[in-house]
Amino acid sequence: MNDLSNTPPAPAEVGAQVVRRKDYRPPEWLVPEIALDFALSLNATKVVSELKVARNPAGPGGSTLRLNGEGLTAGSVAVDGQPHNDWHMDGDDLVLDLPGDAHTVTIETTVDPSANTQLSGLYASGGMLCTQCEAEGFRRIAFFPDRPDVLSVYRVRMSGEKAAFPVLLSNGNPIASGEGADGTHWAEWHDPWPKPSYLFALVAGDLVASRDVFTTRSGRKVDLAIYVRAGDETRTDHAMRSLIASMKWDEDVYGREYDLDLFNIVAVADFNAGAMENKGLNIFNTRYILADPETATDGDYDAIEGVVAHEYFHNWSGNRVTCRDWFQLSLKEGFTVLRDQQFSADRGSAPVKRIEDVRVLRAAQFPEDSGPLAHPIRPDVYQEISNFYTATVYNKGAEVIRMMTVLAGTERFRKGTDLYFERHDGEAATCEDFVRAIEDGAGLDLGQFRRWYEQAGTPKVDVSLAHAGDTITLTLRQTVPATPGQPDKQPMVIPLRTALFDRTTGRHGGEQLLVLTEAEQVFTFPGHTAPPVLSINRGFSAPVAIQSPATTEDLVFLAAHDDDPFARYEAMQQLVVQHLVAAVEGRLTSESRSAGREAIGGAMAAILADTALDDLMRGELVILPGEGYLAEQIANVDPGKVHDEREALKSWLGTTLKPQWQALHDRCAAVPYSLSAEARGARKLKTQALVYLAPADPAEAARRAKAQYDGADNMTDRQGALMVLAGLDLPEREAALADFHARFAGNMLVIDKWFSLQAGSLHPRAIEHVKALAGHADFTITNPNRVRALYMAFAANPGAFHKADGEGYRLIADLILRLDPINGNVAARFVPPLGRWRKVEPKRAALMRAELERIATAPALSRDVREQVTRSLEG
Repeated sequence: MNDLSNTPPAPAEVGAQVVRRKDYRPPEWLVPEIALDFALSLNATKVVSELKVARNPAGPGGSTLRLNGEGLTAGSVAVDGQPHNDWHMDGDDLVLDLPGDAHTVTIETTVDPSANTQLSGLYASGGMLCTQCEAEGFRRIAFFPDRPDVLSVYRVRMSGEKAAFPVLLSNGNPIASGEGADGTHWAEWHDPWPKPSYLFALVAGDLVASRDVFTTRSGRKVDLAIYVRAGDETRTDHAMRSLIASMKWDEDVYGREYDLDLFNIVAVADFNAGAMENKGLNIFNTRYILADPETATDGDYDAIEGVVAHEYFHNWSGNRVTCRDWFQLSLKEGFTVLRDQQFSADRGSAPVKRIEDVRVLRAAQFPEDSGPLAHPIRPDVYQEISNFYTATVYNKGAEVIRMMTVLAGTERFRKGTDLYFERHDGEAATCEDFVRAIEDGAGLDLGQFRRWYEQAGTPKVDVSLAHAGDTITLTLRQTVPATPGQPDKQPMVIPLRTALFDRTTGRHGGEQLLVLTEAEQVFTFPGHTAPPVLSINRGFSAPVAIQSPATTEDLVFLAAHDDDPFARYEAMQQLVVQHLVAAVEGRLTSESRSAGREAIGGAMAAILADTALDDLMRGELVILPGEGYLAEQIANVDPGKVHDEREALKSWLGTTLKPQWQALHDRCAAVPYSLSAEARGARKLKTQALVYLAPADPAEAARRAKAQYDGADNMTDRQGALMVLAGLDLPEREAALADFHARFAGNMLVIDKWFSLQAGSLHPRAIEHVKALAGHADFTITNPNRVRALYMAFAANPGAFHKADGEGYRLIADLILRLDPINGNVAARFVPPLGRWRKVEPKRAALMRAELERIATAPALSRDVREQVTRSLEG
């Protein structure tokens, strides 16, 4: 019962080749050592791989050695130094039958990095060579048992033209280098720590390094370097400071010390993901490395700090202890997301960080959990593993482990993680291994808690509160909705931090942790002569949806008095959600609409006037719930109505509180630029004031936004002003957009912002703008950042994407079909917005479904896109 493997299998996908967790078998052969020799070329890199293979005593037996490949052709094969012809291809895999228990297998292949538009394996980016091997990219470089439970010690030799590739990097430590003939040079690297093939990395190119040093707690000096294109090195200071801070934090908080002589980071412009934690050689998307005040927003600075920390923390939670198989992905990603969230909270405002994390969860993961792509944080089946790098695995995975910290407390949770690292260092582990270590180290019984790994869907907790005499009776009922392949669910363990506020004093008698384990439970609280105000799921202690009986008066009270910052934010959000959902569903009379707006306006005015609040937190409290989150609360939703009602409320608040917004903008504009919390809060509020003024008084908002733009000495203020201007149909818009493009021409990351601001704007002709931008000279479909900047911003723009005639749906479907042959991994990321068709009203639903069906009929779809489309249609 306590074994995570005891979960029902998902139904078989008709006609699909699937991988099932229950079918896991240990590998027949291990590869304790591998030597790779690369003769580098942009068009024809020769790879000689020498595998020391050994029969696995724990394997199923047999003599077959299967080496995975993808698009590879073996130039030659040798076994124990002798040419070997007794091999064959099984699809893309090279298969040999080997007698005995140990051999050396040598295979020569040639790959063309310049033709690799998938950006998986070895590929070219602007004249340099780099790799991305997670999840299954190594098989595009060399034949190998490309699975995470085959751990090897790597030796790598690279040689190539010195002028083209002056820098030669790989995992581990450099052990030798030298000059070759005819202007070539070479370098050898050795990684002493066994690792799976997905953590292999190689970079060769014309790069410069920013350098620093970190001394570990045991006194070992670690050389640090961040490699970038010449001219970008002045924009790496923040990333380097973030790296050093993460190394120190991981020692202090988790007891984890770095284990090599150097740590290298390389920034690459063409990258499918954000970054990759390859052992000792992290490869990053440039957007998560390069920053200065002129080109990076406060959000960019936060993202760089968080992603640098995330990839560094993987050195232990992912590298030293890796995954047994890809079903265990949340073992490393969920745990490491939690660690980077904790780090960022310690480095800045913990309450604001918590709100930001929950906002991301609700915007991305909650819709995933209620749609056709729902899956547990540890899935049971997949067709293409790249499709499971999801908000569920990452963000919900982090929330599940965070609940363990709530149940155990900080000290006992640390004992559990210490035990986990001690038990499994150097191993390929499972989610069950992690849970068992926390269980043993913290002294918890997590038997029922394991259902969080088994069941998909966001639990819903219905709350009722009764008062009789001096006793409060709190009744909690939980349901976990049906999801594809899981129609029936069992009760979860749900820890809920709770407090009961006295309405007169505005205080509570202490917070309690209530642990809901049954479908229904009753909790009683004596000593309340009057009905209190309930504050529940404080700090978002569980990733659930609370159905609360809170009245408008209760929510206004909590928005003003709750001493838990998240609960205060949540009260304000729920106050707005209840009003807007009722408005969209047509349940408001003119009187109730007016009363609801007055309540929201009063609560917001109180927030603006509260001198005890810092501006960072004030900035969070005044942000309205997003249209996507609002739509999640309504069955068969009309996205157009959601958009219209939210904009109408925003306009009303802008008009009603216009003097306050103007005064706020004036006050915040006087705060000089710095990275202090005070200045960051002022910048956040400055733009929020413009957001509310824009629908209320477009001319005044445009005047102020243009002045903010013209006077900006940092990207946060400039981008915030341009974001507001981009949504206005006024002359100031075009002038500012033209100036921005001219000012930052040639800076890829900033021009990405220029694309995104227009695609995501409130402008009534946003679709026309996106179509025009797709033909702009600066747009390229082969760069993932640029594609996401334009089209993902558009897909996340409900007012434009959900245009009633379906034009937005066609635009995204056309992109998927065009992009899929170039980069299926990136193309597949655009399917989920169309896959939400069951949530919307019938007319739009039919249009969305029709686009999915059109994609499904296309020949030669990638596995990535076909799986997403099939599940979206059938799930």
